[in-house]
Amino acid sequence: MSEYLTAARAWLAQDPDPVTREELADLISRVEEGDAAAADDLADRFSTRLAFGTAGLRGTLGAGPNRMNRVLVAQAAAGFAAYLRERSPGGTPTVVVGYDGRRNSDVFARDSVEIFAGAGLHAILLPRLLPTPVLAFAVRHLGADAGVMVTASHNPPDDNGYKVYLGGADDGAQIVSPADAEIAAHIQRIADEGDITVVPRSVGYANAPEAVVEAYVAATAAVAPAAAGAEGLRWVYTAMHGVGWETVSRVLESAGYPQPVVVEAQIQPDGRFPTVAFPNPEEPGAMDLAFETARAADAELVIANDPDADRLAVAIPDAETEGGWRRLSGNEIGLLLGWRAARAAASAGTGGTLACSLVSSPGLQAVAENYGLDFRATLTGFKWISRAPGIVFGFEEALGYLVNPEVVRDKDGISAAVALLGMATDARAQGRTVADLLGEFRETFGAFASDQISVRVTDVSEIAGIMASLRAQPPAAVGEVAVSRIDDLLLGVDGLPPGDVLRLWLEDGSRLIVRPSGTEPKLKLYLDVQAGSAKKANRRLAALRAGAEELLGSVRR
Repeated sequence: MSEYLTAARAWLAQDPDPVTREELADLISRVEEGDAAAADDLADRFSTRLAFGTAGLRGTLGAGPNRMNRVLVAQAAAGFAAYLRERSPGGTPTVVVGYDGRRNSDVFARDSVEIFAGAGLHAILLPRLLPTPVLAFAVRHLGADAGVMVTASHNPPDDNGYKVYLGGADDGAQIVSPADAEIAAHIQRIADEGDITVVPRSVGYANAPEAVVEAYVAATAAVAPAAAGAEGLRWVYTAMHGVGWETVSRVLESAGYPQPVVVEAQIQPDGRFPTVAFPNPEEPGAMDLAFETARAADAELVIANDPDADRLAVAIPDAETEGGWRRLSGNEIGLLLGWRAARAAASAGTGGTLACSLVSSPGLQAVAENYGLDFRATLTGFKWISRAPGIVFGFEEALGYLVNPEVVRDKDGISAAVALLGMATDARAQGRTVADLLGEFRETFGAFASDQISVRVTDVSEIAGIMASLRAQPPAAVGEVAVSRIDDLLLGVDGLPPGDVLRLWLEDGSRLIVRPSGTEPKLKLYLDVQAGSAKKANRRLAALRAGAEELLGSVRR
């Protein structure tokens, strides 16, 4: 414990934040008084540090290297600055920084631009809290060498994060290996030097002009300008307490869509996320207020963004669902938007690639093959999806969609919302609905059904144990259906980079994928089936889910 106390005192001496200084000083005092719980807390904070990876940094706010705080962010910014200088010998790299509405996002962003400027970089700060897609856009629009977005997306309220993009040959995409390890090495060197108070800072950074936001709005509105079917559309929008609404409303006005009825309690940025347990549209109950608003407004459609507006959720009226509204799965939305992109590419004769993460619906491959397009399945994350050669559309089942790859090389919940509105209103002009579009898709390509089992744990070592058990004793069947093949992506499969993913193929053509979440303490199981009709697909999916739950229970005992 003495080593943790020594490290904590050194951390305290360099912490510029009075809140975390007070927090840590109190913790140190309680440890010195013999408080066992405090000792465990101190060990958790100082026995390791938040790892910088391809997703950047993400963790709980608090003092210490295993939390998100101003010391850790300063180390990350100084390390990233050194990495960018190393990549641009003799040049002056440009880096643009954005931030969302979470607690301390603005503070972390300003610390970063001051440190970037102090390192001699051309640092640019976006004009205010804005969606993540605006930052991703700005990296390319400004010709920047890099970008940083301070956000934890849809994580719980006490989390924050630090997401990194690269320009140049990376074309504004998120980082991939080996860049993550190279940046991490620079960050570790800064941390080992032990005092971020001596890291040079400067207020000589630039503030991005409003023209950057205006350019994003114009480019996004152009994805699907409103047609005749948009007139009179009754729909509901929620920003989920995030930063999406200001930008969304401007895009809607520019594109010509009617303004929605908004969920007033969730429309303004509020990092406490007071009306939801988790600010993620996928979580049970997160869209209840949107459904309540939709019923009161007699709406035809509900659209939601997550707090940093890089994800899109959609719900439609459904008399068979309790409450009368059904949220579409990420796969359903992705297949509709992929179908839209494939028709456009085929009509233009330009060709191209449809891409999705390997845990997303295999239905996208059927669409690509039908229209003579290429298809790529990638590792999870838009850092991989966005790099598919010739990409015209990409998605992942976790409500992420890339519909405008020439503008933003990342998932973008705002441009996806515009594309979906375009499809919905085109159908509306013909007297049809989004539900009718889903039916037409099934008639054209077959019935694909998907489900997910998500297991949140308090001890992340449990996830590693489950994955190890499945590898040590591979299942011969899932439920009553035999396993025909197991792909262990740690060994490299289909030319994909190694990943901690197990893919089980069943004899009836069904698929079960197991992997740890990359951003949360969860184990995720992805279930996919195909059949000739929706009823048959749903029966097959229910059987697969029962078998998967039984399998999971057997390895957790």
